[in-house]
Amino acid sequence: MTEPDTSGEWLFERPWHFLKSAPALEFLPPVDRVEVAFAGRSNVGKSSLINALLRQNGLARTSNTPGRTQELNYFLTDDVPLYLVDMPGYGFAKAPKDKVEAWTELVFDYLRGRPTLARVLLLIDSRHGLKPVDQTIMEMLDAAAVSYQVVLTKADKIKAHELNTLIESTARSLKSHAAAFPEVIATSSEKGTGIAELRAAIATILAERS
Repeated sequence: MTEPDTSGEWLFERPWHFLKSAPALEFLPPVDRVEVAFAGRSNVGKSSLINALLRQNGLARTSNTPGRTQELNYFLTDDVPLYLVDMPGYGFAKAPKDKVEAWTELVFDYLRGRPTLARVLLLIDSRHGLKPVDQTIMEMLDAAAVSYQVVLTKADKIKAHELNTLIESTARSLKSHAAAFPEVIATSSEKGTGIAELRAAIATILAERS
């Protein structure tokens, strides 16, 4: 059994804090540090994964209602030039159409125009795999030359052989996308699967971009 990569643990042993919510681009913090953003369909488990990553239950708000995250939520820790950004879910959301459209526009504008955005972690529910709406986001990121990496969530909800097949098929799909990082990380917020690997990946991004 392969030992988990613990090279990123130092970054997440410290306390992280919620900085602010930005409902529009003009409310974003200064472009003074590296940013890693979490994107995905509504109810894919972004907030739960962020809480597991930071070892702080409740820091990122979770809900069973799709579309709960309506703004760009920023998190930071002291003495490290890094923002983690929890983005509004795209796709289906139980909200008025005009609000969904506003969130979608905010997401797209942020992804296309944030100069300090080092990588988007594109969260995909292991039970469903890549959907057409995910492919749309991937094509947009390719066009904007924004680096992104697929992170499978809820990996504990499917059988091990199904997960392995999904990882392989997803990696094959990524080969046709210019901005996609080739490695797929499978995670479970409940079981802790893949969390060490995700921490290591973020620490590497910070080291490369700082």
